[in-house]
Amino acid sequence: MSASGSGGGTRTIQVDELARVEGEGSLTIRLEGGRATEVRLGIFEPPRFFEALLRGRSYLEAPDITSRICGICPAAYLMSACYAMEDALGIRVEGALRDLRRLLYFGEWIESHVLHAFLLHVPDFLGYPDAISLAKDPQHGAWVRKSLRMKRAGNAILERLGGREIHPINIRVGGFYRAPAAAELEDLLPELRWGLSTAQAAAEWVSGLRTPDLERDYELVSLRHPDEYPLFGGRLASSAGLDIDVREYERHFVEEQVPHSNALHSRVVGRGACLSGPLARFNLGFDRLSPAVQELARRLGVTPPIRNPFRTLPIRLLEVVHSFEEAIGIIERYAPPAAPFVDAPPRAGVGYGGTEAPRGFLYHRYELDDAGTIVDARIIPPTSRNQLAMEEDFYHLAPQLAALSDEDATRRAEQAVRNHDPCISCATHFLKLRIERA
Repeated sequence: MSASGSGGGTRTIQVDELARVEGEGSLTIRLEGGRATEVRLGIFEPPRFFEALLRGRSYLEAPDITSRICGICPAAYLMSACYAMEDALGIRVEGALRDLRRLLYFGEWIESHVLHAFLLHVPDFLGYPDAISLAKDPQHGAWVRKSLRMKRAGNAILERLGGREIHPINIRVGGFYRAPAAAELEDLLPELRWGLSTAQAAAEWVSGLRTPDLERDYELVSLRHPDEYPLFGGRLASSAGLDIDVREYERHFVEEQVPHSNALHSRVVGRGACLSGPLARFNLGFDRLSPAVQELARRLGVTPPIRNPFRTLPIRLLEVVHSFEEAIGIIERYAPPAAPFVDAPPRAGVGYGGTEAPRGFLYHRYELDDAGTIVDARIIPPTSRNQLAMEEDFYHLAPQLAALSDEDATRRAEQAVRNHDPCISCATHFLKLRIERA
């Protein structure tokens, strides 16, 4: 990190490396007094061309190929691809197979949220540069060790259902290549029950951490299911009144290229920036959480409406509690399906699918020919959708940054980026921060 000044009162703050956000990028904020005149969240990581890579491949290959986009949330890509393909092929996956999919997804929510919360974000709230330093704290360090054990519990679900923890290989269009026996899942219950009680205590602990003030009037976007907290299924809703079928997504959202980023910006047609992820799910789907999780949230004072992005930390932990609770229930009720998958013969068509990745709504669309070969593909990840809203955060945060020293302003800006847990790639470095003050 370096700081410099120039004539006319201009100051520049630059952070060369940040290892607590997935991916590579830069942030430039120009301040005049207490006002931001320009904000650029630049993603300079090169494009990966997965959509082009999919063209000419079999519909059966899409889940495995797209899961390689992310090592933190591969199940999200697997599930969104499967649902889009199944939509094109006219099949539905229900009963025990759908329950296994939900279980797989809850394992991913657990491991991803816990990784972000304790290893990437909590250090910001306690003034530590990283989780290693936090782990050495005699008062709070035990939470790092507990978080790693909770994460292992989530990873164990992915391994048991998917064949391995990273990029599972047992998921296919129509279901699974192999469905587990009941005893294979029951072995997971002791750690999941420990994880549930620990996550409840963790939610209580993080809800008491001091957070900066910042109220944002986001248009929040998430799935809305008739009976379940958002995961997959249902319609796409927003806090501004949007209520659409996932098939209508591209009529209501548009992606745009901006000069300073290799990641596209997503906007709501006719309106502007929107935000998906835990803050959106919680505000739009609080009534779909179990009574026990709702009661815990009320006791902790974490209830809708919440518009402060710095408050996403306790929301993520409440989603972890929800995930442990749901995973336990699925395993306790589980009876193996008669077949591990629903047959999905190829045909021409267009399919649409979307699920709630840990970071927000993940959209897939595929066009198939008669042989089931992919003719066209469209994938819109949550970080693309959230990027514009993240930039706009800094226009509202500017008065705070202007009043802080270079070092403290840098920390606050980094913390604001991490509020949204952007998954830019699976690389280690994200942020180069430059604040120019005039």
